[in-house]
Amino acid sequence: MKTGIDALSFDVAKLHLPIKTLAEARKIEPEKLEKGLGLLKMTLTDAHQDSVVLAANALTKLITDHNLNLNEIARIYVGTESAIDNAKPIGSFLIDLMEQKFSENTLAECDVVDFTFACIGGVDAMQNCLDFIRLNPDKKAIVVTTDIAKYDLNSTGEYTQGAGAMAMLITTNPRIIAFENNWATNTKGVFDFFKPHRTISKEAITGNTNNEAWFDNLEAEIEIHKDQPVFDGQYSNQCYMDRTRNAYFSFKKLKKTSETLYQSWNSIIMHLPYSFQGRRMLSEIYALDAQNSIISGNETPAEYQNKLKETSKTAEYKTFVDEKLMPAELASSLIGNLYTGSIFMGFLSTLSLFYNTNKEITGNTFGFLAYGSGSKSKVFEGIIQDQWKEALANVKLFETLDQSFEINFETYEKLHKKEQKQSIQTPKNEWILDRIESENTNLLGARYYKWVN
Repeated sequence: MKTGIDALSFDVAKLHLPIKTLAEARKIEPEKLEKGLGLLKMTLTDAHQDSVVLAANALTKLITDHNLNLNEIARIYVGTESAIDNAKPIGSFLIDLMEQKFSENTLAECDVVDFTFACIGGVDAMQNCLDFIRLNPDKKAIVVTTDIAKYDLNSTGEYTQGAGAMAMLITTNPRIIAFENNWATNTKGVFDFFKPHRTISKEAITGNTNNEAWFDNLEAEIEIHKDQPVFDGQYSNQCYMDRTRNAYFSFKKLKKTSETLYQSWNSIIMHLPYSFQGRRMLSEIYALDAQNSIISGNETPAEYQNKLKETSKTAEYKTFVDEKLMPAELASSLIGNLYTGSIFMGFLSTLSLFYNTNKEITGNTFGFLAYGSGSKSKVFEGIIQDQWKEALANVKLFETLDQSFEINFETYEKLHKKEQKQSIQTPKNEWILDRIESENTNLLGARYYKWVN
């Protein structure tokens, strides 16, 4: 029995800032970002959007494009690191919105939960749903990933921002890809990238030393939420390499093979916080698992790094990148980081390129190298099924991205600082954040959404 992805859809924020515009404003040579990191655009949410809106749009497209019967959906599991509540999951919002649009109580028996482990949470959600479908082959499940990657202005992560969501139907006998039941994991608790609870003393805000109530806050410390992470870029890259390398070789053990594993993969899909991250990180695995590896294991750290640089510059490695990695990079260049959705957008990017160029890939094996800071990697693989083109016919990824609306730098900074209160584009055929309750004490902060035709 096969299990995997039967259908998929996406929603990407419809505003973008050209990377060249950002680079020039920040006094960075544009080619350093465009040709060095593969960045062309970064997508940004409008004033009426948040992570629930993006998720609901992607899920609505999945349901309508594939005429899904909601009574058949047993699970909607969400991967995200952009939750809008510390208790109420995005999944519960989605149940409510889908019933608003389609039919009341159709999802009353559907299980929902959010998975959070930085950028790998969506993969965790999918693995869980695949296991469920294997045990319950007559059921269907949906995995949704939704994130808004936001970094501080002038930070080293600023140019990797992006926003969007993916929705994937998980079934038996899937039309797009069937996953093998071998999953290798490597985990280590580190602080390479995280979003901590932050505090500031009430006295620093009010100037009052007596801890008097301030907007109903009785505590002497005020908690602050920031969408932007605390991170160390170089350390995070090293963690990415370490976890992915270890998971890769664990996967080789699961497969009980001594052959060069990546040669068996027709395409390789990796988590891409920026477009060229995968090709930069994979050079180590490429060198270590080569039949005639140039790495002996006796090198000094400096010698080891030099050999990796030599490997990444060879004609063979560049050809390998063009054939097996480049297709997944195309959408990332035009979108930016989608956190939990990045690896799945890389998958969709690859499928869309092959669909548009009429390349036949039925029976091809795709290798997946997922990563989430904190940190964890999972390596797994799947085989493309013979109805993948039929399932992809209405997705139109690159055609949709071509319609993105360009904004200027001033507008970008206003959006980032949340000074832009009015929508830049008039919402149409999409969900919007309608209001946030500010008066009813029993519902303070409750977020309400509506569909706009």
